[in-house]
Amino acid sequence: MHDDTSLTVGRVTRVLTERLWPAVHAVSVPFTVEAHTLPGEPVPPSAGLALDYAPYAVGSPWGPAWGTTWFRLTGDVPAEWAGRRVEAVVDLGFDVAEPGFQCEGLVYRPDGSPVKAVNPRNHWALVSPSADGGERVELFVEAAANPIVFGPVRWKPTHQGDVRTASPEPLYATRRMDLAVFDEQVHALCLDLDVLLGLQAELPVGQRRSRILRALDDAVDRLDLADVAGTAASARTALTEVLARPAGASAHTISAVGHAHIDSAWLWPVRETVRKVARTTASMAALIDETDDFVYGMSSAQQYAWVKEHRPEVWSRIVDAVAAGRFLPLGGMWVESDAVMPSGESMVRQFLYGQRFFEQELGLRPHGVWLPDSFGYSPALPQLVRRAGFDWFFTQKISWNQVNTFPHHTFLWEGIDGSRVLTHFPPMDTYNSELSGAELALADRQFRDHRIASGSIAPVGWGDGGGGTTREMTGRAERLADLEGSPRVRWEHPDDFYARTHDELVGEDGQPRPGTPVWVGELYLELHRATLTSQHRTKAGNRRCEHLLVEAELWAATAAVRAGAAYPHDELDALWKQVLLQQFHDILPGTSIAWVHREAVEQYARVERAAEELVARSLAVLVGDGSDRIAVNGAGSARDGVAAGGAVVARGAAAVAVPDTSVELHRDGDDVVLDNGVARVTLSPEGLVTSAVDLRTGRDAIAPGGAGALLQLHPDLPNKWDAWDVDRFYRNTVRDLRSVDQLDAAIDDDGVARVVVVRTISPESTVRQTFSLAPGSQTLHVEQETDWHEVETFLKVAFPLDVRADHTSAETQFGHLRRPTHVNTSWEAARFETSMHRFVHVEEPGFGVALVNDSTYGYDVARDWVADGSLTTTLRLSLLRAPRFPDPDTDHGVHTHRYGLVIGTDVGGAAREGARLNTPARTATGAQGFEPLVSVEGDGIALSSVKLAADRSGDLVVRVHEVLGGRAAGTVRVADRVSSVGAANLLEEPLGDRPETDDPATVAVVLGPFEVRTLRFTR
Repeated sequence: MHDDTSLTVGRVTRVLTERLWPAVHAVSVPFTVEAHTLPGEPVPPSAGLALDYAPYAVGSPWGPAWGTTWFRLTGDVPAEWAGRRVEAVVDLGFDVAEPGFQCEGLVYRPDGSPVKAVNPRNHWALVSPSADGGERVELFVEAAANPIVFGPVRWKPTHQGDVRTASPEPLYATRRMDLAVFDEQVHALCLDLDVLLGLQAELPVGQRRSRILRALDDAVDRLDLADVAGTAASARTALTEVLARPAGASAHTISAVGHAHIDSAWLWPVRETVRKVARTTASMAALIDETDDFVYGMSSAQQYAWVKEHRPEVWSRIVDAVAAGRFLPLGGMWVESDAVMPSGESMVRQFLYGQRFFEQELGLRPHGVWLPDSFGYSPALPQLVRRAGFDWFFTQKISWNQVNTFPHHTFLWEGIDGSRVLTHFPPMDTYNSELSGAELALADRQFRDHRIASGSIAPVGWGDGGGGTTREMTGRAERLADLEGSPRVRWEHPDDFYARTHDELVGEDGQPRPGTPVWVGELYLELHRATLTSQHRTKAGNRRCEHLLVEAELWAATAAVRAGAAYPHDELDALWKQVLLQQFHDILPGTSIAWVHREAVEQYARVERAAEELVARSLAVLVGDGSDRIAVNGAGSARDGVAAGGAVVARGAAAVAVPDTSVELHRDGDDVVLDNGVARVTLSPEGLVTSAVDLRTGRDAIAPGGAGALLQLHPDLPNKWDAWDVDRFYRNTVRDLRSVDQLDAAIDDDGVARVVVVRTISPESTVRQTFSLAPGSQTLHVEQETDWHEVETFLKVAFPLDVRADHTSAETQFGHLRRPTHVNTSWEAARFETSMHRFVHVEEPGFGVALVNDSTYGYDVARDWVADGSLTTTLRLSLLRAPRFPDPDTDHGVHTHRYGLVIGTDVGGAAREGARLNTPARTATGAQGFEPLVSVEGDGIALSSVKLAADRSGDLVVRVHEVLGGRAAGTVRVADRVSSVGAANLLEEPLGDRPETDDPATVAVVLGPFEVRTLRFTR
């Protein structure tokens, strides 16, 4: 025995790496290989198998970026391999350091049935578990030459992030394409040594570690390196005793679930994700067949739908594995969406379409929300999760925090309405676990809730096309099921983990047990803050389409009820699913390659056209023929037009009254003054807002000496993740845009005062701001057109406000979130860039100001002292960025932003103005008007959506919510005959609660703060 630990570890590591792993497939013969390179996009497997193949020499280059090459492999199993397990070993030119970001392949049999994928950490595919010897083998490999876009390659002029700009040169060269014997004993010895090496590295000096080191030395002593296959079994016997020692009674339990986090688009286009999912699920189905207890979990109904549509031969294997309880649908959402920027209605549809797919296609519903990788989590989610019928929530991303370590791994998360959901973060700090000794020890060591909980989750497998869980991982799990010095590992459905954990945290009375932690409010990720701004066109498309689809549903429902029109279920479903897909957490956040965002913008334009056509169709039915012009802005109504969460806001379908006030525009020296009797706004010769007076109170919203609508530029080169991050030091340098090229002022034919300001940003970029003040309006609107061609630059617009605000109130799904404006603690200091939807509001007693917007999600706030010692608040909207990775042309081109300064308002007024900006009134031509289909009365109650039920029963589904953060009482009235009404969950299913009412068309509602209520009316 060697006393020197490092000598033993070094010896065993080298033998394992250089001799044993290569010996797993040491006996082999080469395939005869032929190939066919497709000239364009992929073809279905049936077409791939029928291609004309030409001879190919292994080692030759193949695969221009984003291309597909089909390989045909043929060979004969040697007679002497009879009774042995025979596999195909295929190395397409893999780099094991990047398992999910390069070439991949899916192996098919001649009949088109899939075998499994080949990936950088998973080169094999089964030919026969016990060969006859002498049989003919024919296999096909659909190989994708996805480029590696990480690293220095991203700076090349010909960048690989779009098929239109990618290099035509081959990227890869194959290394091996062989028929080989799989040596089970050598493979098992590799895993024995691997597990023990990992375990001993985490143990303290003592008997257990010393005995493992001795056993490792003994095993290698028994191994004849000239005859590895013949001596592997003997070497394993030296390890039997140390592998048989059981774990301690109080050992931490790891609930492992197979996993392959597959981004629905990121460093590859959506079309490639379709194939990544097919490859991975084929491999996982194969691994399920070869194991007894392994379970694999996959989220995202969209990904299942892709397999069903494009790879039915793989889909049938998924269906069978789901029925056997081994393939686990997780999450219940259409995709693993961003959880901050989508509207409330969008989040509802993520759940609605996700759960309906899983139930209709697979006969089950996931019980938890699985979002390991989104970039922060809205405080509205706990309520939405519970009201959609889910019991638990899972993520891992908060472990990426830059500044503050999150204090819990297992806890109750409380949202803005008071709802709570059982939540778990894996202490392993990864969703790509290999079940290594280091990972297991980390999970045990840093699990912060040992006092109340006994275990944690480990998502196990290579993600993003890396192939998922491997047989090496299942082999480790087998050895770690009950091993001294290690947490216990068992394959387990997350539902079972959460059920056990719930009993540990919550008593039989439903109350948290003493010591159970509760986290209140948002789960803010102290990283990736720039995802609120990158790729503005994608964000603008999302916002516009969210509102249009809710509006289209509302008008279609009105046309169906009022005029008997057919409700366009199929069209709306297809449009919603496209928008939901693009809310995936690397599309909407702006962090994908150029190809992805190019297609996303094209799809948003298509959805917008289709939704507008649906609205027009419904309005045509409703107003009939004629020449009267009827101004309409919704088919429902709400108090003061207040709404949030993507709602269409309405005051009825009658003509919209124009205020009797008029707007004056005059010069005061070099200043331009706009006055409509409600607000008086002064713009300086620099085109900046130097005063914005609320004439009702006499208060000026602009801080003394300040200038609003000031565009500011910052250098923007974060330390690591270009499109994702903005680091705090960006604020150290700022350039104000004060120079004016042009300033024109006039009152247009509609009586609106407009001031146009044109500025030069740089020789490459310009900006045009149009300020407008309408009669009777308290909002100064700005329409900004920016021709943007900057690089690594951040554009913001600042409003210094004469408000001493202790907090901001920023809209989130179905409500708003209050955040402190101070930085007393590291937690507040880390929130230097935060999220909003349509408005952010600040106030002091008696006076408030808001900024509203149509396509912006990021903002920052600062408390500033002015010369006289008073405290002011500066709000800045984040408008554009210009990162170089993964899209070197991010945001280049022309952009339109619309935003507004609401002068003198409370948070309800901010919500109303934000909704108005995002849902402008419509004018329809026809012969008749009509009453609103749904009307809402009650302070603080907003109408969020009106639609026909997804189950196509014809029932009317109406969703309302409380918007001010207080308690509210009111009524919801349907202007149609209904037979009954009842409460429903977010999946539109009756809850059994039937309000007491003499007239089911008029329902009294009482809502708690930010409560969301769904009502279902049977017509």
